[in-house]
Amino acid sequence: MPSALPLGDPAPADGVLPAQAAVGAERTPFSLYAHIPFCAVRCGYCDFNTYTATELGGGASQANYAATASSEVRFAARALDASGVPRRRLSTVFFGGGTPTLLAADDLAMILAGAVSEWGIEPGAEVTTEANPDSVTPASLQTLADAGFTRVSFGMQSAVPHVLRVLDRTHTPSRVPEAVRWARDAGLDVSLDLIYGTPGESLADWRTSLDAALACEPDHISAYALIIEDGTRLAAQIRRGEVPDVDDDDHAEKYELADAVLGDAGFHWYEVSNWAKGAASDRRFECRHNLAYWNGSDWWGVGPGAHSHVGGVRWWNVKHPVAYAGRLDQGLSPAAGRETLDGGTRHVERVLLKIRLAEGLPVSEVVAEGTSSEGAADAKAAVAGLIADGLVEGPDALRGRLVLTLRGRLLADAVVRRLLP
Repeated sequence: MPSALPLGDPAPADGVLPAQAAVGAERTPFSLYAHIPFCAVRCGYCDFNTYTATELGGGASQANYAATASSEVRFAARALDASGVPRRRLSTVFFGGGTPTLLAADDLAMILAGAVSEWGIEPGAEVTTEANPDSVTPASLQTLADAGFTRVSFGMQSAVPHVLRVLDRTHTPSRVPEAVRWARDAGLDVSLDLIYGTPGESLADWRTSLDAALACEPDHISAYALIIEDGTRLAAQIRRGEVPDVDDDDHAEKYELADAVLGDAGFHWYEVSNWAKGAASDRRFECRHNLAYWNGSDWWGVGPGAHSHVGGVRWWNVKHPVAYAGRLDQGLSPAAGRETLDGGTRHVERVLLKIRLAEGLPVSEVVAEGTSSEGAADAKAAVAGLIADGLVEGPDALRGRLVLTLRGRLLADAVVRRLLP
């Protein structure tokens, strides 16, 4: 089952935010995330807040979902107005899931149109939907492009049949280049998502997947290490000894191969798990929506279980689609809880996220405001140690930014622990 929501303070029924949410808002980009919680099947590795048709009762059907999500868009605009947060045009929009393209393309277009009607949208804004390769058609992709979508991110995961079977993916490898061609014909940019480290996947299998992804000539590739989440079917299979457990050394070897192969193909890494086509100076194909998260921008998350952040206030919606729809039907906020981030928490998050970016973490941001002289000295020593251990680039550090080396990317969590003892 999907993982539990975090603990937090009660969220008010009217959705009004504390006064601090409006501070500096006019200078902060604003995005929208729309969570579509439906999947044809539940993949064995997934613990996202998603549901198959057989898991849902009345009031939460796919047929009604676009209208329900659109009502939260309208609620969001009213709540932000009441909170004194100035209206800002959308910088990016991202439809995630689940499988957003299990909804009719016209439904996704309706949600987008409602958001643009409320807030407007920046010229040239990035508008993405995730999709499974077997959940789209040439007609549906053209409908999305005509509605203002600019980008599609396909969950390819692997090009090897036995790996796809372990992951419970329903598409065949041959469907991916076909879906990419349809997206190109519609005028959409294309990203492919890959997973490495699946039990039973050899290094040769992983190379096959990388080569197959590159053969599709995408604009962007994400490659994520498989994480075994408690409560998933794959975790149970590993516990019973039916499939082998994942291996950190295997993950490291496959990450290094991905970085080498993608780099040789003309892609640059801009975040630990993400590569975009072109030189590092050419940022056209980097995922601007995800960069908004990593850089601490504001966004409203629509949908059951969706998280939002505005001006240092974070909240999350109730998880079940029936409860979510019920609250909105009553004119109430669907938020289950929220927290107001203090300076220390925001500092930790800046370090945690920005250190993963190729542009790096400014050395000036390593030390939190109000840190004692002893703490500042410890931070300086930590930076020197990271340089000495080959985890950050020395020349960049001397210029004021901490940029992870390849070894540092493999040990990014350890780097964070050393910067935030």
